[in-house]
Amino acid sequence: MACLSRISNNMGENFVNFLGGSPLNRLSWLRPSQAFLNALVASPATRWILFKSGMPLLATTPNTEKRTLALLTTDDVRPLLGPEPYFGQGEHPGELGLGEIRILEAARLHGPRVVFLGLEERDPTTASALPSSDFKEPGAAVANINGTPYFSVDVADLEEDKVDEVVQTSGLAMSDAKLAFTEPRAAMGALDMFSAAVFASARSMVDWNDRNKFCPACGAPSYTLWAGWKLSCTTLLPWADNTGRKPCPSGQGLQNFCHPRTDPVVIMLTMNEAGDKVILGRNKRFPPKFYSALAGFVEPGESYEDAVRREMWEEAGVKVWNIRYHSGQPWPFPANLMLGFYATADPSQPIRTDLDNELEDARWYTREEVLAALDATSNTAGDKIASAWTEDKASAHSGTDTVAKAEPLFKVPPTTAIAGVLIKHWAEGKIEAGNSMKGYL
Repeated sequence: MACLSRISNNMGENFVNFLGGSPLNRLSWLRPSQAFLNALVASPATRWILFKSGMPLLATTPNTEKRTLALLTTDDVRPLLGPEPYFGQGEHPGELGLGEIRILEAARLHGPRVVFLGLEERDPTTASALPSSDFKEPGAAVANINGTPYFSVDVADLEEDKVDEVVQTSGLAMSDAKLAFTEPRAAMGALDMFSAAVFASARSMVDWNDRNKFCPACGAPSYTLWAGWKLSCTTLLPWADNTGRKPCPSGQGLQNFCHPRTDPVVIMLTMNEAGDKVILGRNKRFPPKFYSALAGFVEPGESYEDAVRREMWEEAGVKVWNIRYHSGQPWPFPANLMLGFYATADPSQPIRTDLDNELEDARWYTREEVLAALDATSNTAGDKIASAWTEDKASAHSGTDTVAKAEPLFKVPPTTAIAGVLIKHWAEGKIEAGNSMKGYL
């Protein structure tokens, strides 16, 4: 299949979507080390990303009015973190737990939940932070670290006055930057590729921690281990009084609810065999006139290709074949992994909109029609564009950060979303029509 070589060269491994790229060395093997984490927190190089109910703290630079993620120091946020030690806490505030007990590895029992995101290495081309002799042991790792450690915390459950004081007395605020918690989709327009990737990881992780405050197995309160990357049940703590309680099932075996959740979603742009038409659909929750590629969650026991076939059939009554992967995009609302595909279908098949109660409309569009929609709006990934591509209809008025052009018949997502990338790459002729495999439906 000659077309696949071109697809492989132009897509997949070489294309990085907005919110992707994962630029930090996550140092995952050191997450259980309370000594390592506490040393990182104390480092003057460490930076903190604050959220409030999932809204990131942004800083507006004086004079330029440019907005970026607000990166605070440990000294800035110390009043919000609770008692030291920050990791490896014992039963009572201020106590250091026994780190050699697995159930207490870098445990955080007092104060808000904190997530260690990783290390921005100063020179990625010569970066050497691997689980080798130089970085395997916490003491050696701290001595060899060369870069900026990143942590994140959501402050929604803390006293609002204390949070406001910390924000307004931070080093950034003292340098005349304006700091404000911002709606997350609107905030995306202010981010460069590096910040967007860090934001994606941070928001998904603080959201997961916020949503899982109780053990799914027995209902008791949970607490964090491994710098926010693992949850455990408080009934398993050495000092827990479990009189009258059955043992928590999470105490034995590997439990998938103890680790961060990522929900895979297939998103597919279906074209005809000639490659000059595609199916775009409109969800009832979309802003006015917006159309996009169809999408759906991967279900247990499915491959990604299975999910593409099922979703196109269940949503629109269309059978597809020749399914080809393009690229992936983390989507931290709250923790999806968007997996972009192209597929082929026969335009003589009727498209049905009575099968899925969320699908308001779906139809075939020509390349010329899609190019006109792309041309009508200058997708600058600015705040207005980013905030418009949301399920919030109240944001619909913000969807045109445009150069003055004729109003298009329909609108498509910006390229900050993988749907916009799939559509744009096809419309610009970067994607060839695939070979037919009609027999495999």
